[in-house]
Amino acid sequence: MSKRDFYEVLGVSKGADEREIKKAYKRLAMKYHPDRNQGDAGAEEKFKEVKEAYEVLTDENLRARYDQYGHAGVDPSQGGGHGGGHGGFGGGADFGDIFGDVFGDIFGGRGGGRRGPARGADLRYNMELTLEEAVRGVSKEIKIPTQVHCEVCNGSGAHTGSSAQTCPTCHGSGQVQMRQGFFAVQQPCPHCHGRGKIIKDPCRKCHGEGRYQKTKTLSVKIPAGVDTGDRIRLSGEGEAGETGASAGDLYVQVHVREHEIFVRDGNDLYCEVPISFTTAALGGEIEVPTLDGRVKLKVTPETQTGKLFRLRGKGVKSVRSGQVGDLMCKVVIETPVKLTETQKDLLRQLDDSFSGAAAKTHKPKSEGFFEGVKRFFDDLTK
Repeated sequence: MSKRDFYEVLGVSKGADEREIKKAYKRLAMKYHPDRNQGDAGAEEKFKEVKEAYEVLTDENLRARYDQYGHAGVDPSQGGGHGGGHGGFGGGADFGDIFGDVFGDIFGGRGGGRRGPARGADLRYNMELTLEEAVRGVSKEIKIPTQVHCEVCNGSGAHTGSSAQTCPTCHGSGQVQMRQGFFAVQQPCPHCHGRGKIIKDPCRKCHGEGRYQKTKTLSVKIPAGVDTGDRIRLSGEGEAGETGASAGDLYVQVHVREHEIFVRDGNDLYCEVPISFTTAALGGEIEVPTLDGRVKLKVTPETQTGKLFRLRGKGVKSVRSGQVGDLMCKVVIETPVKLTETQKDLLRQLDDSFSGAAAKTHKPKSEGFFEGVKRFFDDLTK
């Protein structure tokens, strides 16, 4: 009898990734497992078929040969290189490790349980910086409450002159296996708590833990150009691992405070600069702030409010590419306040000089706007 297509057996598409294939296999293997279908020869055959399809499609080389040549590319009886499948089962199915395949991710089966001393936990520290500190870089001291390696026993947990012994229950594996029917659950050894070692004479400093609680002071160098959301990893500066296991890492999370003058957007800085309407009309030179001090900015005549002036290279140097951004100055025309009667009279005279035929020359935007409004209402009345 000809074999069914392996993708059809598992009910997945030819483009399915390993996660999809594994999920389909778990579902079908549980459905057709002989321990759940005792005496059902049909279920056992389907189980074998599912297992063979899974073995081929999760092996990169076998899957490539199968996709190119079909069953002939993986069947040893036809010259293929696959030693598993139906031929690998012999007279009966090998079900000894099916629990590890099907339930390992859920119950801590093959590769899922804890073995030996655990690595130390990673830590996070939230660091707030000013814009100047973020742009220029800074070194800061921080205090971290954490677990540190015990210097008395050198992290072993054993008292000086003694040493940890291999756990007689799990023989150093840190795991024991509990079987019930076709279930085989691996769990941390209750005797050594998953460490694989027993300490009969514990260290007086750390009480056999190999580590103890301490507030650690670290100097953190923040590179120039960091921004909110950036994260700096300090390898090995997290919590110490159990009884000599490797330490975790410390992640410094950066947050840059709002600045009273500048707004940052990537490598560019933005600021608003008030100017008088006289300067806006006639042009002139004004001083604007940068992170490196004041610089001169030339305002062109007839500048309108909201215009952006770019100062190249006055932004932020990127922490990744090294490129330097620009400073964008948005000019805002300031209306004078608390005018004297003389000043008001002068402004009226100036405004009168803009009226009549001169309006189109001196106030083109206003004239254009009001002409558009007039046309709008004329159209409504037609």
